[in-house]
Amino acid sequence: MATAQPAFKFTYEDYRTAPPDKRYELLDGELLLTPAPNLKHQRLQFRLGSRLGRFIEEHALGEFFFAPCDVVLSDTDVVQPDLLFVSNERNHLLLGGDNVRGAPDLVVEILSPATAERDRGYKRALYAKHGVKEYWLVDPVAETVSILRPRGGALVVVRTFGREQVLRSPLLAGFELDLHAIFSS
Repeated sequence: MATAQPAFKFTYEDYRTAPPDKRYELLDGELLLTPAPNLKHQRLQFRLGSRLGRFIEEHALGEFFFAPCDVVLSDTDVVQPDLLFVSNERNHLLLGGDNVRGAPDLVVEILSPATAERDRGYKRALYAKHGVKEYWLVDPVAETVSILRPRGGALVVVRTFGREQVLRSPLLAGFELDLHAIFSS
């Protein structure tokens, strides 16, 4: 009778020694190669990131980062969100100086064919488990931004904004974002 072989799981230490010329994430001990984002993705990341970053800096709310930036959630889960914000209240997560050690306040993922299923599924559950306060899913094809917030141990959609709307975030009081400007070519 054959017995199941235990699954091998990579750890954060293994992740740190992966070849530096590639972009990886570590999800449940599985080392996943993530391809470089396409140009539309990068334009959205820049436009959204520059506006978010400026608001956070002008209001001295905390620190804002663009990918690649390692977020170490556990010894077997290391993610690189497209954009992330760590509030002053959670600045202890940055004390190691090399990465974010714990859940950021805000995580933004821009969906791509290679990562959409992972962003909507495993990573959504992972962010909920570790206490992310707000999660944005940006859909470049539908030209929408969905804001998810914790409820009952999960991150649930509280509002989806379309291209012709102004996004307002429950987490960032006073922040307004004209999505037409973000999604325009």
